[in-house]
Amino acid sequence: MRDVDVSIIENKLREACMAIAVEYSHDIICALRKGEQEETREKSKAALRMLLDNAEIASREQIAICQDTGMAIVWVKAGQEVHFTGGSLIDAINRGVAAGYHDGYLRASVVADPLFDRKNTKTNTPAVVYCEIVPGDEVEVEVMAKGFGSENKSKIKMLTPADGVEGVKKFVLDTIKEAGPNACPPMIVGVGIGGTFDSCAVMAKKAMLRPISQSNPDERYKQLEDELLEAANELNVGPMGLHGKTTALKIQVEHFPTHIAGLPCAVNICCHVCRHARMVI
Repeated sequence: MRDVDVSIIENKLREACMAIAVEYSHDIICALRKGEQEETREKSKAALRMLLDNAEIASREQIAICQDTGMAIVWVKAGQEVHFTGGSLIDAINRGVAAGYHDGYLRASVVADPLFDRKNTKTNTPAVVYCEIVPGDEVEVEVMAKGFGSENKSKIKMLTPADGVEGVKKFVLDTIKEAGPNACPPMIVGVGIGGTFDSCAVMAKKAMLRPISQSNPDERYKQLEDELLEAANELNVGPMGLHGKTTALKIQVEHFPTHIAGLPCAVNICCHVCRHARMVI
């Protein structure tokens, strides 16, 4: 049995929230540069140049890439040989997120009640937390700061087995097309296929934690990712909705076994600022 003080997780989450708000990943920078080189419309090229300039300024000045610094989603994989000490794990996660948003001068965007009393909690908490028990004596924590311009354009659909691959493709592409400029393209799109109504939505979001330089290891799903990306970029939405070839930077697909009568499919859309970090304790 290994003791892990929850204050360690709190401090690391504070640092992670501050870092991901101001830094693009190397993969995304490379994808934006590739898009700029391949675009033929001057307005679309200019939009991508502005995004690259914004990324450089945010990194240099250590200020937020975007004013919407998102809602924090935290995934915890806790080894079954770990014993948490020092108090509540969930409380420590929320303290870490709150400290990161406060110390990083990031916008607090969470309201305490979704419908009747939409008062800002002023700490960007509570975070959405998913916990999983796994073998071992390590704790893996992944955090995502998910903006809602793109989140609001995400969808889930309970397809049937008869819809098949073509039904999945149509649903994903229709969702991207409907999102259009409102999701601040170029987008990164997570797709969850299988599981249940709730689990495929989580799977779609978690798909975006994978670096965009990596594809699904299953060749069939890699091919589906490639086909969807090509088709999405033929929609002519383009950077910031100005038309062009760069509607999406990557489409990430994850899958899970499902019921014989079902084919759940969820599409979680993110703008190019796909902010996440992983740490192992």
